[in-house]
Amino acid sequence: MSGQTGHVIIVVGAGPAGMSVANFMSKAGHDVVILNRDIKFGGLAEYGIFPNKLKLRGGLRKTYWEILERSNVHYLGNVSVGQNKDVTVEELRMLGASTVVFATGAQGTKTIGVEGDTAHGVYHAKDVVYHFNQLPGFGEKPFEMGKRVCVIGVGDVMVDIAHWLIRYKKVDEVYAIARRGPAERKYNPKEIRAVCAHIDRGLLTKEFDRIRQRLDALGQNANELLNGMLDEFTKCEPPTGTAKMGFRFLASPKRVLVDAHNRVRALEIEETKLEPKGQDTAAVGLKQYYEFPCDAVIFAVGDRVDDTVGLPYKGGVFITNPNKTLNDPDESLFQAYDESSGKILDGVFLTGWARKASEGLVGVAKRDGEWCTEVVMRYLETKTPLSKGSGDEILRKLQRIVKERDVQAVDVKGLRALESAEQEHTSPGLCIGEFKFGTNRDMLSTIEKRTGKSHAAVS
Repeated sequence: MSGQTGHVIIVVGAGPAGMSVANFMSKAGHDVVILNRDIKFGGLAEYGIFPNKLKLRGGLRKTYWEILERSNVHYLGNVSVGQNKDVTVEELRMLGASTVVFATGAQGTKTIGVEGDTAHGVYHAKDVVYHFNQLPGFGEKPFEMGKRVCVIGVGDVMVDIAHWLIRYKKVDEVYAIARRGPAERKYNPKEIRAVCAHIDRGLLTKEFDRIRQRLDALGQNANELLNGMLDEFTKCEPPTGTAKMGFRFLASPKRVLVDAHNRVRALEIEETKLEPKGQDTAAVGLKQYYEFPCDAVIFAVGDRVDDTVGLPYKGGVFITNPNKTLNDPDESLFQAYDESSGKILDGVFLTGWARKASEGLVGVAKRDGEWCTEVVMRYLETKTPLSKGSGDEILRKLQRIVKERDVQAVDVKGLRALESAEQEHTSPGLCIGEFKFGTNRDMLSTIEKRTGKSHAAVS
């Protein structure tokens, strides 16, 4: 490696936040080693955006390739970090790098804990998104949706899933279910254009009539809210069939109801009302219940981090330093913190969804990586640079660890070989618009055939 500063930065995760950190750190002259759970880089940008956004994905890939091919950046894909995984957090810290930045995303599944949520036909948004983006382990799984699907949540992920259900699964009806009201919907008006041609205006008007009194009780004008939603339904993409989409507001899922074969047949929903909660609102149950028939339920209610990584964890998030500073950005927001000892984990930082799960998409993650970089740069100013050649030595130690554990770590040359092989395949009918190998085994076998290396990152 050929960094000029004497500092070595280990970045865990190669999604938008991690690649942002790698970009700025390598530009500053530091050696950067990137460890990534997936074989391919990109994270959310590769496996978490809607398939038709190929232009966005292509632009991000081009940017990431440029970063990875810098002389002071080294990539090790197919290497997982965590408890009982390829490398542990403590092993990374013992390598002697200047800092370790975790950009591992939010790989845990967030649920609302309702009865019946393990029935056949109940899915979680992350799994569905991974499925239609062909993430190994998910692309070949069957996702049987039937004809009428309820998606719990009203954010951008709900829109992406509704788009996929309508366009590629050819369902008859999709309903977005929300505990709160239309004023609290979270999707971006530009995103709703993908499905707004399928939104049944008559059904939407009836839904507003159904909840009108509860909205009025909070001082929300139902007519203004309805017109505001309808005004967003402009520049709609052409319909891709006859499917209808509707909304169910002030509706809290309480149970997934099943048939004799443990398959979804309906949602039990409790009516709610809104009450003020600071500057926001909260949904309060009214003890009034009804059944809403459906064939599948998809929970799109956010994410939590993966507690098996081995960082201090509580309540779905990694713990950060509670002791705020006056700096901007505030170091404490990015510092991993051990509550049991009351101390920060020196040199360990968090960024992106690892720091704040489900907070924004690619652009927000990239910006968070930039802020984290500023914090790490200030930290490095207080540290003595490592001895010459430390970057190469740390890299060799990592390579030795993964080789001893029989892990086929993939480097940039291996990725280029894989890219070339995938581009040679056609992809008729695939919703992602491009061919991807569906399993890690297929990818590693292809890399080995084309490079002659069974451990592609180990020289």
